[in-house]
Amino acid sequence: MPVHDDRVRFEFLTLEGAQAGLSWSTVLARRDGYRAAFCHWDIPAIAQFADADIDKLATDTRVIRHRGKIASTVRNAQAFLRVQDAFGSFDTYVWQFVDGAPIQNAWHSAQDVPAKTPASDALSKDLIARGFSFVGSTICYAYMQATGMVNDHLLSCARHEPCRSPR
Repeated sequence: MPVHDDRVRFEFLTLEGAQAGLSWSTVLARRDGYRAAFCHWDIPAIAQFADADIDKLATDTRVIRHRGKIASTVRNAQAFLRVQDAFGSFDTYVWQFVDGAPIQNAWHSAQDVPAKTPASDALSKDLIARGFSFVGSTICYAYMQATGMVNDHLLSCARHEPCRSPR
């Protein structure tokens, strides 16, 4: 379902980046740990994390202990705040990549679902230009799916119809 809360948007962006190279279940098993380690997704607080905070988190079993991904979360929080300042909210900014409404796909099989699209390419490129990291096109497409910007539920899935909205 479409997400419009910036705190939730930041959580999903962080978790999608953390998942890079790993299974989604590995990250989901640590979701509560991430929430606690990252101040319940208090973006201004995360943006203030220092190198010592990053070093401490790199030894914290509640999160993926990849220093680059942890440091990325801090940089992304800083960039996220800049986007909020420029657009009023991250939500306003990100929905422009799908013309303000979820893309409604009609896939018959999981093999039909792409790993990335021109929209995720554009989002990735723009996020990187704004100072974000761990936001490649595949990560961005997964983020778009997770936050309801794209309805990629298969036609046979019970969630397909409830996630539809007029385009």
